[in-house]
Amino acid sequence: MAKAVFSRILLKLSGEALAGNQGSGINTDTLQEIALGVKKAHSLGVQIGIVIGGGNIFRGLAASATGMDRASSDYMGMLATCINSLALQDALEKIDLPTRVQTAIAMAEIAEPYIRRKAIRHLEKGRIVIFAAGTGNPYFTTDTAAALRAMEINADVILKATKVDGIYDKDPLKNPNAEKFSNLSYIDVLNKGIQVMDSTAISLCMDNKLPIITFSLKDPNNIARVVCGEKVGTLVK
Repeated sequence: MAKAVFSRILLKLSGEALAGNQGSGINTDTLQEIALGVKKAHSLGVQIGIVIGGGNIFRGLAASATGMDRASSDYMGMLATCINSLALQDALEKIDLPTRVQTAIAMAEIAEPYIRRKAIRHLEKGRIVIFAAGTGNPYFTTDTAAALRAMEINADVILKATKVDGIYDKDPLKNPNAEKFSNLSYIDVLNKGIQVMDSTAISLCMDNKLPIITFSLKDPNNIARVVCGEKVGTLVK
């Protein structure tokens, strides 16, 4: 049986990943597939933290571009991540994975508050911890939240699951001749303006030497493959 090369990971899922082919909302079939992919990685003995976006329900940045107050729209986006986190928790627990949701905004009735030491204790006990509500502050993306939480829990790597199988020089969905990178440096990502994560998140990872692997979630088994050290997607380091 394959062995994990990482002991603790932070998996970053976009909200759109939960929507599947329907474009918005939560597709329960897609949710189940993702949960099974997470279970496969968890069975290798790796500790898993998850940060999830809210773009399938509400995009704060898009709303602020049409005139809504940026802080208000960002808080709405944070609440969307909480909905996704509860949906993912339900899917994981249905396949017998112990899970905790911790949120950066207090909502005691549905989730624990984010407490770093408690999160690490959950991970050590084999529970999957889903970090909801981003950083709890407007003007920061869930990418930045993923970088921040990864560093706080001492994760070995950020696994960024996307719609495409790595980082390309152009959008591969629009340009069939786009070239894929197998490795990139943080500074290349910043200088070329590559949209893998926002610049705040990349800078945080660069300052703390935290590698990022970006790969496609179209096959949820990719999570376990990356955890086992297979060359999947693009490595930013």
